[in-house]
Amino acid sequence: MVVRREKRQRLLDAGIEAYPTNVARTHALAEVREAYAHLEAGEETQDVVSVAGRVIFVRNTGKLCFATLQEGVGTRLQVMLSLAEVGEEALADWKALVDLGDHVSVTGRVICSKRGELSVMASSWMMASKALRPLPVFHKELSEEARVRQRYADLIVRQEARDMLRLRSTVTRAVRRTLEDAGYVEIETPILQLIHGGAHARPFKTHLNAFDQEMTLRIALELNLKKAVVGGVDRVFEIGRVFRNEGVDSTHSPEFTMLEAYQAYGDQFSMAEIMRQMYLNAADLVGSRTIAVPDWHGEPGTIDLDGEWAWLPVYQGVSQAVGQDVTPDTPRDALVALAAKHDVEIDEAWSAGKIVMELCGELVEPHLLQPTFLCDFPAEAQPLARLNSAEPRQVLAWDLIIGGVERGTAFTELIDPVVQREVLTQQSLLAAGGDPEAMQLDEDFLRALEYGAPPMGGLGLGIDRMIMLFTGAGIRETILFPLLKPEV
Repeated sequence: MVVRREKRQRLLDAGIEAYPTNVARTHALAEVREAYAHLEAGEETQDVVSVAGRVIFVRNTGKLCFATLQEGVGTRLQVMLSLAEVGEEALADWKALVDLGDHVSVTGRVICSKRGELSVMASSWMMASKALRPLPVFHKELSEEARVRQRYADLIVRQEARDMLRLRSTVTRAVRRTLEDAGYVEIETPILQLIHGGAHARPFKTHLNAFDQEMTLRIALELNLKKAVVGGVDRVFEIGRVFRNEGVDSTHSPEFTMLEAYQAYGDQFSMAEIMRQMYLNAADLVGSRTIAVPDWHGEPGTIDLDGEWAWLPVYQGVSQAVGQDVTPDTPRDALVALAAKHDVEIDEAWSAGKIVMELCGELVEPHLLQPTFLCDFPAEAQPLARLNSAEPRQVLAWDLIIGGVERGTAFTELIDPVVQREVLTQQSLLAAGGDPEAMQLDEDFLRALEYGAPPMGGLGLGIDRMIMLFTGAGIRETILFPLLKPEV
């Protein structure tokens, strides 16, 4: 950095701006590539263009210098500086002052080199921005820690990082377009909330000085979207950040992107179809509806999104996993024994339904390779879902499992304000008893339901986990700037 700072100072001493406000640029690199792709090796034009970009390769010889400029998320173009065309002083300054990582502007004729490389033969050049820190080495793999902590550097040197950024944008666009084509309206709801609700999760807490009021960051998008449905927005969705003060691992981040959508007169089955369509449309844009899984429990596997999207009741899945029947009538003591037998850790305070969910999460979900709607949950698993009238100990809800990971969820929503008050009151008692994930009693949400909510279905989809499916990457790689521990 000392040498680069000295070069910066030399520019300033010579009366040359190291970070000028106006830089010559008539064409983007991509525009030059497109307009002159027809040139053959050795062919030259008299067309003069000004291009700009970051220097990512440089080779200086006696009378001829070569450099590769990079622009945006990966477009590259060669520039050439010849003593005969640029002059002795400009060539010497180039050699003395330009480093890898600098942004430069080059003006000159468009040609194709004798080796067939489309190039700009410079007649002049100028510094656009002097880089004071050396780039990471292009041919040396960055560690994961370096990639996620210095994503800006990762994007400069690694094509995979740029591809991930583009793929994420493509997938999000596919999700949004699927919903818009189905008549859904996108809205925005508050991130700062007085009461946390909409999911079982531990919130982040903060303080609003203006009102001297304790606040939380939202853990879900659900309750405000449902209020919009009450108000007459029959199909509504939001894509936004949610925050959960919980563990961090390859599939969990404290800050992540969630889609939630609600449909008046829908149910868990209509939401399953829109979920499936979002995945298929995203797959069509990013490549293929078949996804290779190199290591599926020790063997190569393939996910086929065009195949059957099966439905598997939770109790049936657990029964298959433990080798004996498990039903809503199975005593809690028997479930505790099954958990011990299969090395599944549980909390002594958990109910029978919660133990069943833990058995499902540990013994069933990790083995579901193909798209599977896990359904018929114990009632306590989803306090905002409608009870199954045929079996009131279960709710009308599902979790979508693909590749052993939960990718989304949906409910036939509970809209009876009396029953919802009873459920949220029970949740608030759990919260008062010390359960950090229990929901609080939200009087405004209950008041909205009391105005009359139409029957509705609702879904939630983790955008980051959708990206993980298509890329095989961990969640930190899918988030452009993930939350990290402070740098030591």
